[in-house]
Amino acid sequence: MTERHGARSALVVIDMINTYDHRDAEQLLPSAREVVPVLAELLKAARASGVPVIYVNDNFGQWRSHQGELIDAAMAGPHADLVEPIRPDDDSLFVVKARHSIFYETPLAYLLWELGVQDVTLCGQVTEQCVLYSALDAHIRHFDVTVVVDAVAHIHPHLAEAALEMMRINLGARLAHGIEVAFTERPTQATERPE
Repeated sequence: MTERHGARSALVVIDMINTYDHRDAEQLLPSAREVVPVLAELLKAARASGVPVIYVNDNFGQWRSHQGELIDAAMAGPHADLVEPIRPDDDSLFVVKARHSIFYETPLAYLLWELGVQDVTLCGQVTEQCVLYSALDAHIRHFDVTVVVDAVAHIHPHLAEAALEMMRINLGARLAHGIEVAFTERPTQATERPE
């Protein structure tokens, strides 16, 4: 098992509350179906360990959208079976984003600082887009990054492979399979505020 080290960990779920009625959805769906069971197990493990679970989700251009509305729309859609096993529970935190990175114009960096998190484990979609850009932004903010390779969905397999390799080589991200991830709660106090 790969045990999280350093400061407190968080599991960050990217863009999985989804209606799949967007461009490239048909290419994304097969990969999403493969990752949902792994992601469901990761969520169980994180919740059992007391590790914060943070959903960061696209608002799909609906500026009135909020967590409940996004979940309701996804659960009412034709692919609710991909959302139900991984939907947020009452303890989950939720951040709405408008662009690719989970950090761009969101309060996520501040939230992670408030929680004492230094080690983020990323899963969700899309590997070669939002996951890649989020890993880069986490890296430049000095977070330790783990990407769960069988819990990230892709549109283009060759680009996803290249993105994972870039994250490993250029960003120093740890690449792990879901079965290798063991969350350990290590509360710490942050000493500096993030940018």
